[in-house]
Amino acid sequence: MQIISSASKLKELLRKEQGSIGFVPTMGALHEGHLTLIKESKKHNDIIVVSIFVNPTQFLKGEDLEKYPRRDEADKKICEIAGVDYLFMPSAEEIYGDDEPMIQAPQVRGYILEGATRPGHFSGVLSVVMKLLNIVDPSRAYFGKKDAQQLFLIEQMARSYFLDVEIVPVDTVRESDGLALSSRNVYLSDAQRQEALKIPASLNLARSLITQGILDTEEITTQMKKVLSPLQIEYVVVVSRNFEYQKRVEIGNSIILVEVLVGTTRLLDNIWV
Repeated sequence: MQIISSASKLKELLRKEQGSIGFVPTMGALHEGHLTLIKESKKHNDIIVVSIFVNPTQFLKGEDLEKYPRRDEADKKICEIAGVDYLFMPSAEEIYGDDEPMIQAPQVRGYILEGATRPGHFSGVLSVVMKLLNIVDPSRAYFGKKDAQQLFLIEQMARSYFLDVEIVPVDTVRESDGLALSSRNVYLSDAQRQEALKIPASLNLARSLITQGILDTEEITTQMKKVLSPLQIEYVVVVSRNFEYQKRVEIGNSIILVEVLVGTTRLLDNIWV
């Protein structure tokens, strides 16, 4: 495995490679969810590239940029064991210059839900993903379905800018108790982690209601909020795959989304139905 910090060096090396390139962009603090993305990439590609970059432009003022978990040495070992070919670990100065253009998130779907509580967040996400895709020039790039809104916006960006890359969604990976894996889970105390289990419990209730034939989204989300109490709820909504609000669940075209604060830690999760 080669560890590269220079964008131009990585581009030079990848131009010499033969075969398809699979790319997994991450912010580090790797867990089983990231490993699942890498494993999926290895199934369908000849060369595997992983990036680790805590992107400053997607953090708002007062958010956890400085304390975001960083485990560079452990991450290097994980990638090596997982069979990664190139690990890209650039500095912020390597990725961003002064007074440069930024990708702007869509004015509607980029500013609802998580975009409403974190205005500008998705512009930062899309800007860094565009840069990374241009550096790596992969055949396929892999993103988790847990960050469903982010995934949708990246897919939309790839279509809108006619990018020659396949965006591959990968199912959410969960702990044995159902909690979705997230690098931010390390912020939770033992008591908060137990409280966080209300998130998968609310989604399981929604799935149960749907199997009983209850498709009214207001009824479903009202029942979910009861399960989530007394957590601070940012949103509990049902949207289509195209991120339009729905009054009734449409099997095969609905996503049920939850975002809550557990203490000061923002956690999100969803199910696709």
